[in-house]
Amino acid sequence: MDKKFYLVREDVLPEAMKKVLLAKELLERKKVDSVAEAAQLVDISRSVFYKYRDAVFPFQTVIKENIVTLFFHLEDRSGTLSQLLGVVAAAGCNVLTIHQTIPLQGRANVTLSISTNDMKEDINELLSKLRRLEFVEKVEIVGSGVY
Repeated sequence: MDKKFYLVREDVLPEAMKKVLLAKELLERKKVDSVAEAAQLVDISRSVFYKYRDAVFPFQTVIKENIVTLFFHLEDRSGTLSQLLGVVAAAGCNVLTIHQTIPLQGRANVTLSISTNDMKEDINELLSKLRRLEFVEKVEIVGSGVY
């Protein structure tokens, strides 16, 4: 399933999402030492924080952030990582980090952090192309930002 992104006014966001944004800001500015402390200060549970942390972002943050972290669940076949990286490179993305687990039961997990500074297409187009690769069982955005 392809995920789409929307720009939404703050006044229509659920209260939980607004509080998650506040908690993320506290963490980013180092006003708190932990997720638990941030969640407690803004009066949400840690589970609410983790549910929405990678789903809601301030507009100005999304505009300036050029790094996206993608998670893949792949079939273990020769050349799959090379093909995957080829699609990412063809989109104009620069791979910053790669982490691959040891394949178990014919499957492997791969996490890529990519720079989208020179990306030639929309992130949703790239995700669609990646999902259409026959060896890709799952791909999702797990984070974005400047690390």
